[in-house]
Amino acid sequence: MLLPHLSRRQVLASAASLVAAPAMAGLFGSAAQGAGMPLGPSMPTHYRFKLGRFEVTNILDAGPVLDGPWPIVGQDRPPTEVEELMRQSLLPERKFRPGFTPTIVNTGKELVLFDTGNGENGFVPRPNGGWLANLLGPAGFAPEQIDVVVLTHAHADHIGGLIEGGRPLFPNARYAIGDVEFNFWSSEDRLAAPPSDNEYVSAKLFGRNVVPLAERTSFIKPGGDVVPGIRAVEAYGHTPGHLAFHIESEGKQLLVWGDCAHHEV
Repeated sequence: MLLPHLSRRQVLASAASLVAAPAMAGLFGSAAQGAGMPLGPSMPTHYRFKLGRFEVTNILDAGPVLDGPWPIVGQDRPPTEVEELMRQSLLPERKFRPGFTPTIVNTGKELVLFDTGNGENGFVPRPNGGWLANLLGPAGFAPEQIDVVVLTHAHADHIGGLIEGGRPLFPNARYAIGDVEFNFWSSEDRLAAPPSDNEYVSAKLFGRNVVPLAERTSFIKPGGDVVPGIRAVEAYGHTPGHLAFHIESEGKQLLVWGDCAHHEV
């Protein structure tokens, strides 16, 4: 191998750089010294896709890591069986991250928001939840643009984002909820549960966040249309009046089901 001819000036410059290299390494630290704790998988704040002529945007409202998935998932099976299923699926056996994703459907004429997340006082309080208000902007929306707010059901992690700072977050919207669901949570019987119970928490929040909006609310039944292309579907069980919503545009279909599943497996 032939070496190029080096001048005395080039040789001295090269030697100087070799002497400086250890000092520079000390200045910036080694790769091992600069390493930090793993941050875990990324969590995109929103995801958008087309559905016929409609556009659908999911927005992340919370990202807590909880103990589980049993008994939240697989309550009717032994915990060891659920753990084995997680192992087979290459997922953590005793930790999981449930999804909290309010959905906006742009029909071309109206913006329809399904559920509002935890808000200030939902099941997952800030800073671990209640992100919708701050993430609408990065997703391309302003609260004033929302035309319709649809509630699949009235648990605290779905109605918490209706009110922000004591005022409706969506000042120009009309609202829709199942009539059975509204009547169930309007009953004083819901407040008979212990204050730590999820039913009590949801009922108290329902009184603060949903009842004051009743004059601007449509009470819908299964089979009823929210707007053209969006129809209510009976999904009673998770709550007595739980509704899913069938969305269709140009032959493409989607079901917004709000808590019918809490785990990807």
